[in-house]
Amino acid sequence: MLHSICIKGEISNCKYHTSGHIYFTLKDAEGAISAVMFASYRRSGLSFQMKDGDKVVVTGSVEVYERDGKYQLYAKSVELDGAGNLYLQFEALKRELEEMGMFASEYKRPIPGYAKTVGIVTAQTGAAIQDIRNIARRRNPYVQLILYPAQVQGEGAAASVVNGIHALEQLGVDVMIVGRGGGSIEDLWAFNEEIVARAIFECGIPVISAVGHETDWTIADYVADLRAPTPSAAAELAVYDYVAAERELQGMKDELVRRCRQVLDRKRTRLEHMRLRFKYLSPASRLNENRNRVADYESRLENLFGSLLADRRHKLSLLANTLEGYSPVRKLGGGYAFVETGDKKGLKTVSQVQKGDSLRIYLRDGSIEAQVTDRQEERSLHEERD
Repeated sequence: MLHSICIKGEISNCKYHTSGHIYFTLKDAEGAISAVMFASYRRSGLSFQMKDGDKVVVTGSVEVYERDGKYQLYAKSVELDGAGNLYLQFEALKRELEEMGMFASEYKRPIPGYAKTVGIVTAQTGAAIQDIRNIARRRNPYVQLILYPAQVQGEGAAASVVNGIHALEQLGVDVMIVGRGGGSIEDLWAFNEEIVARAIFECGIPVISAVGHETDWTIADYVADLRAPTPSAAAELAVYDYVAAERELQGMKDELVRRCRQVLDRKRTRLEHMRLRFKYLSPASRLNENRNRVADYESRLENLFGSLLADRRHKLSLLANTLEGYSPVRKLGGGYAFVETGDKKGLKTVSQVQKGDSLRIYLRDGSIEAQVTDRQEERSLHEERD
């Protein structure tokens, strides 16, 4: 009987030898026995890191150790007892689903920021639903909560949770909370079942898992679109704060008004600038400007011509006076005459004519035709005067 025996107990004095053997003591409230697990059995008989305090079931044989003369347990396999077995199942399913890609971030859907209906899969009685209701009522009383009263512990709990997920999905809620309050690993085991994990993964509605306390992790937490540490935290993530949303909208409105005013001010300034520029560059403005410039030039030209004309008139007056002083007409008026020979040349000397030549004598009031009957040289005249 002692060559194939299973003994349940707690690990103590666990030591990993360099040779690969493991030496430990298996004890319970009434006794203890030394044990060893040789390296050749570790690969097939041990699937976890054994340590002091582990509750285990050791399968092997009990024999007498000749050197010390006492009984010793030779372990061929060691398994965690109770919760330990569940932990192994948990790790195995976790690895399997992770390898299938069910934990991948690309499959996580965003949680709607302004959900109108929130579906809840949890027990009808208990702290979880009360916490969710209180938080939702405080944050936003206008959000509708739809509860599917599921069995969350014991036989049939996993199937009940799956039915709740399917029912709320058919109702078309905006977001779903799946969870329960805290408990032992056995109490939370329904959320470690593969059927629950697949229901969450295949659900067309974003799912928030809220199982146990902050330190509790289940398969549902890894598969869900978002994990909340507690049901209260899940309610805060699913139900938006109405007052905060109002403040945010008011802030957005104020910012929008401020930006619109800035844009309008810039447009008004630009419009005024364009108006002034258009006024300056408009044909009417340019025409008025050119008219003013022409008028200015005309005025300046008139002044310049007036000054020039006055100067010319003054000079002309001086020349006229000078010319008048030399004018033959004036001299003719004073008793002088102008004599012209027959060939229309002015008579300057008596040597220009001969006796019998015709002359024309011009006086102030007319002319006289005359003929030379005699001529006298000026010199003879002087001599006669002398």
